Amino acid sequence: MPLQGVCWFLCCRQGFSLLGRDYGEKEEEESFELRNKEDLTPNGRTPAEVTVSQPTRTANGTNGHTVSEAPDEMRSLIIEKSKMGLEEDPEVLVKGWLLLEVRGKWIKQRRYWFVLSQDSLDYYMGSEKGARRLGTLVLTNLCSVIWPDKQTYKETGYWSITVYGRAHCYRLFTKHFNEAVHWACAVQKIIDTKSPVETPTQLLIRDIEENKFNPEVVEHIYQHNPILKYTQGPLYAPLLPFPYGSLEHTYHSGKGYGSVREEAVKLFNCLQQLESAREPVPIIQGVLQTCLDLRPLRDEVYCQLVKQTSYTPSPYTAAHLRYWQLLTCMSCTFLPGPTVLKYLRFHLKRIQSQSPESEMDNYASFISEALEKTKFRESVPSWEEIQMLMSRQEMLCTVHYPGPGSCQLYISSHTTANELVRRMQEKLGLQDSKNTFALYKQNALWEQPVAGGALIADILTSLTAKEPESKAQWKLCFKLYCLLDADSISVDSIEYFFLFEQCHEMVVRGQLPACEEDLQALAALRLQCLVGDFSTHAPCPPLDELFPGDTLEARVLMSLAAAPGCPAAQRFHTGLLAGTLWSHAAAAAAHKQRVEQDLRLRSRLKEEAAAVMGAILERWKGLAGYSRRDSIAAYLTIARQWSGFGCTLYEVDFYISSTGSFSQKLWLGVAATSVSLYKQGESEALESFPYGQICSYGVSDSNTFKITAGDRDLLFETTKLTEIMQLMNAYFSAIHRQRGKGEDSDLAITDGTEVGFRRLGSAPPPALLELPSHPV
Repeated sequence: MPLQGVCWFLCCRQGFSLLGRDYGEKEEEESFELRNKEDLTPNGRTPAEVTVSQPTRTANGTNGHTVSEAPDEMRSLIIEKSKMGLEEDPEVLVKGWLLLEVRGKWIKQRRYWFVLSQDSLDYYMGSEKGARRLGTLVLTNLCSVIWPDKQTYKETGYWSITVYGRAHCYRLFTKHFNEAVHWACAVQKIIDTKSPVETPTQLLIRDIEENKFNPEVVEHIYQHNPILKYTQGPLYAPLLPFPYGSLEHTYHSGKGYGSVREEAVKLFNCLQQLESAREPVPIIQGVLQTCLDLRPLRDEVYCQLVKQTSYTPSPYTAAHLRYWQLLTCMSCTFLPGPTVLKYLRFHLKRIQSQSPESEMDNYASFISEALEKTKFRESVPSWEEIQMLMSRQEMLCTVHYPGPGSCQLYISSHTTANELVRRMQEKLGLQDSKNTFALYKQNALWEQPVAGGALIADILTSLTAKEPESKAQWKLCFKLYCLLDADSISVDSIEYFFLFEQCHEMVVRGQLPACEEDLQALAALRLQCLVGDFSTHAPCPPLDELFPGDTLEARVLMSLAAAPGCPAAQRFHTGLLAGTLWSHAAAAAAHKQRVEQDLRLRSRLKEEAAAVMGAILERWKGLAGYSRRDSIAAYLTIARQWSGFGCTLYEVDFYISSTGSFSQKLWLGVAATSVSLYKQGESEALESFPYGQICSYGVSDSNTFKITAGDRDLLFETTKLTEIMQLMNAYFSAIHRQRGKGEDSDLAITDGTEVGFRRLGSAPPPALLELPSHPV
């Protein structure tokens, strides 16, 4: 044997036996070469290296100890290290009569004698000695068992257990539940005692890791193991071990997935289609979606891509670079496991050293950097992001801010909301602001703050997916988040304009309690700011952009209810008449009455809207000569008259009783110094709780928020649990920082909220307010 072969003999992994198992072989032909401890050498390995089911040839024509060349590299070659010795007469653990489901032209059940030993589950024609064995299912740690369930019993009258093996599965039936459980427990116990099964790919990855500083040995490993190299042929079994009949994917069964092993083989076929695909993006997106849904397949796809980018016949063609483009998208979406990550890093460095200043070198460098930054993605990259990644470029992201303005910034797949907020602050000159800012997902009817650690690429993908459903344009908006010091804002700054715009949003939503005259004055000042002096030819925005529509509608409903001649039935809920036996004529009359009421309501709303608009226009005429700056200052002066100015209001159901039996709809106002409760539409707070009095706060169940202030527990039911928790965390962090205990100069929205409570120090009033601890 040449010297090179001797090096390979000394350096490669020893002590494993290889199963030669082709799909379609009879299960009886499966065999595991189990070795006794006394057969091992002092270093724990057997004298033989990896053995194969068929003879192989090395490059120099001699027999070598390698995984066979293609097409044998595609076989299901499974290696097992067994802790247990093989006995000539295997001990029988369980035996008995069971019904076996036999599939032919019809599915039917036949009665056989089953014997469970330490290594297999066998069945025979009868229970007598010497009976003919009809089948064997070899048990490894990749086998799995489905336990009996009631649904099958109801359908068939039998309790069923299913045992999955490599090429077969036994579906067994019995009349007795205890017997079914006994068999399932016994089989599962045997499976649990089996040592982990490893594939040739895993063994070779380990050999490469052990010899990574010896280039000659590594090169020899690659040259004599086709399973590590590019192939144009199909893959018949995964490169990594997956349980037979795995049920881990069942919650995605609605998407049409098979078993994990089947999907692994299908993915390799998808990878090969990339070479000839006219448009690769759909294939790439499909592979990424499968990996997102079926987490175990991520390492498998990484191994397949490393294989297809190793020793490629035409490495610089566009078809081959498709593999690198998919590998780039994978590296920006998922991180592989530690072992595969080491293997991938080694592969990238090896490619860079072999092909410097090439496209492969550029992709390898980009992927190496991406692996340092990649976090868990909530969704697969969008079409646009995939196209940018294929060319190793950044995406252009449009960020709006209050008013008509917007900024365009370049982002990568790893840019977070906090990073984008800091860049927006720098671009708009807001780095020194005492207040804090955040990004919001927003459309005309709804908005939600984005968690600081959220990836912008994921947010943009989710907004793109929402647009067809809601038929509304979604956008990313940069806004004030925590108003910590409104007095320090310069009237000439863009921050002052942000404050004006966000204050007006609250007015239009009806969340700034004010009298009718103040609301009309605010609308007139808004017109003066937007349009300038009154003119009959000046464009005028609709009333719902100037005045709270809820206030207008409430006033009309009150006037209709108090109007003389209003039928008494209108003042009662229709549920009170639900049991009355109405005639057809009475039902028709009631429907006609409801239509008339609706028309009357619409007519009154139009009349009232015209009257309010007329009053606003009259006030607008009186503002002639006001500059834009004067209008904004006057607007905010009126708004500041409300004691809760600057707080964020959330609609909640407040539980008056601790048992949750009585509730009242209120506003929960979260501000810089306190949390307050308001009756909707009223300016004075019912109750206010300074942060110094709050002992703890958090989520008590799926839709209930709890605040403990002193000896009182306040319970609120709301759909805004996460937003309230995030905002209170942000205010507490700001107080913590301002009083000298903070280390970070930037305030960020927390990534989310866990079910639990943030607890504050309950000692006598401390000199410094403590930041809430982690949920307990």
